[in-house]
Amino acid sequence: MAAARLRCAAAIAVATATPAVAAPPLRRHPAFLPVPGAARLRLTSCRIPPPRGAAAAAMSSSARAEHEAGAWYAVPGLSLRDHRFAVPLDHSSPDSGATITVFAREVVAAGKEDASLPYLLYLQGGPGFESPRPTEAGGWLKKACEDHRVVLLDQRGTGLSTPLTPSSLSQITSPTKQVEYLKHFRADNIIKDAEFIRLRLVPDAKPWTVLGQSYGGFCAVTYLSFAPEGLKSVLLTGGLPPLGEPCTAQTVYRACFKQVQQQNEKYYKRYPQDIQVIHEIVRYLSETEGGGVALPSGGRLTPKMLQCLGLSGLGSGGGFERLHYLLERVWDPVLVPGAKRRISYYFLKEFEMWLGFDQNPLYALLHESIYCEGSSSKWSAEKIRGEYESLFDPVKATEEGRPVYFTGEMVFPCMFDEIHALRDLKEAAHLLAEKEDWPPLYDVSKLNNNKVPVAAAVYYEDMYVNFNIAKETASQIAGIRLWVTNEYMHSGIRDGGSHVFEHLMGLLNGKKPLF
Repeated sequence: MAAARLRCAAAIAVATATPAVAAPPLRRHPAFLPVPGAARLRLTSCRIPPPRGAAAAAMSSSARAEHEAGAWYAVPGLSLRDHRFAVPLDHSSPDSGATITVFAREVVAAGKEDASLPYLLYLQGGPGFESPRPTEAGGWLKKACEDHRVVLLDQRGTGLSTPLTPSSLSQITSPTKQVEYLKHFRADNIIKDAEFIRLRLVPDAKPWTVLGQSYGGFCAVTYLSFAPEGLKSVLLTGGLPPLGEPCTAQTVYRACFKQVQQQNEKYYKRYPQDIQVIHEIVRYLSETEGGGVALPSGGRLTPKMLQCLGLSGLGSGGGFERLHYLLERVWDPVLVPGAKRRISYYFLKEFEMWLGFDQNPLYALLHESIYCEGSSSKWSAEKIRGEYESLFDPVKATEEGRPVYFTGEMVFPCMFDEIHALRDLKEAAHLLAEKEDWPPLYDVSKLNNNKVPVAAAVYYEDMYVNFNIAKETASQIAGIRLWVTNEYMHSGIRDGGSHVFEHLMGLLNGKKPLF
C-alpha cells in the first residue's frame, strides 16, 4: 500500500554468512514447518549411511535447484550477496509442481561477511514494487547493518522474483487464467515465501526481526497472524492495516479522500500560482479532440488522469516541491510566432514515469485486493470518489475557478483505458474487482494475544495509511508500542531512516521510556 514510489523496500531473509549450512529440506516442502528441535524418532540400532553416487548427486542437484547463492560483491560500505529460491506458486498445494523464483539480496556492513549476526527481513511497500537496490551504506540500511544481517526481498512478482509485467503476463492469454495466477501474489503467500526461506537459511531456523514499510507492514501483520513463531520482533513504519471487515477498501478510501483534500489545500496554500497552471492544463485537455492528448507510450493524458499526480506528489517528503517543479515544465516554448501552444514532451514523459504502472502493473491490478478477505472490492475507490465528485471533478472545478484537487493512493478503472501498458489487462482487472473468494489476511484473535514485541511508527499526517485507522488496528495488537509523530510523512523511513530505525529499536530494547 502507500504511494507507488514510496513503499520503501521489501526483503526476504537470505543466506547465512557462515560458510557451511545444513542441507535444506526437500523441494516444495510446505512453507510452514515445525520449528527445528521438536521431538524426533531415535534410531538406536542402526546407522543410515550417507547417500553415495547417483543418490548423492540427485540430492545435491535438488538443493541447488531450490537455492542458488551468488558470490559476495561490494558497494561502498556494504557487502552483498544474491540468492534465488524455487518456491511453490501455491503454498497450499506445494506438490502441484508449479514453482516460481524468489530473489533476495543479503546485505552486511563491509567486513562482516562471516560475522554471526541476527537476521532482519525488510519488507517493501507496494503492492507490486521491488526491493531497493543499495548503492552505498546510508540511511536506515547503514544503521541496521551495524548489528544485523539484512535481507532485501523482491516480493513475488516484482524485480527478479518472477516479475509480472505487461509483457510476461501476456503469455497467459485468458483473463480468467491471469486472475487464477495473480491470486497467488498477495501478502498471504509473500509471508509464506519468507518462512520458506527462513527455515532453510537462518542458522538453527531462529526467528528473525521484520521491518515492514507501508504495504510491507501489512505483510508483517499477516506474518504476526499466521506464523508468529518465525518472528523475533517486528518494526512497522506507516504500515498498520485496517482490520475487522470482509473488505475494508471503502472504509480506507473514504478516510483517505478526506486526508487527500487536506493535502491539496496545503499544496495550493504553498503554491497558489499552480491553481491557474492546472486550470490551463485542464482546459487544454478537455478541449482537445477525444478529451486528452497522446502520451509517449501510446496512452492518453486526460483531466482525470492528470489528477493522479497526487499519488506521488502529495504524501511524501519533498513531494510538494517535486510536483511544483514538474508543473513548471508543462508547456513547450513558442519558437515560431503563431505556433499553437502544446504540452511538452518532457512533461508527458515525466507524467508516465511518475505513475510507473507500465513497469509495475501489480500495483494497479492488486491494490484494492489487499483490503479483501472473503469479499470483493468492486472498484471501491471509484465508488467513494463519486461521493466526493463535487470536490474532485476537474472540469467543473476549472469552470468554477476552484482549485483542481489531485487524487491520492487510489486505482480507477479509467487507468486500464488510458495507460497503454494496462489495456490488455483490463478484463483481468475487472474480474479481480469482482472476485469474492479471497483468503484471510489477518487473524484478529491471534493479534489480540500477540506475544511478539512490536514497535510502530504512526505518521499523524499520513495520506496513505490513515492515522485513525492505524490507531484502531494498533489497539488490536497486544503489546504493541506506538511512536506517533508528525515529524515525517509516509516516507519517513526514506527521509529520516536512521533516526526512524533507531527510535523503533529503542522502543523494543528499553532505551525509550514507556511514557
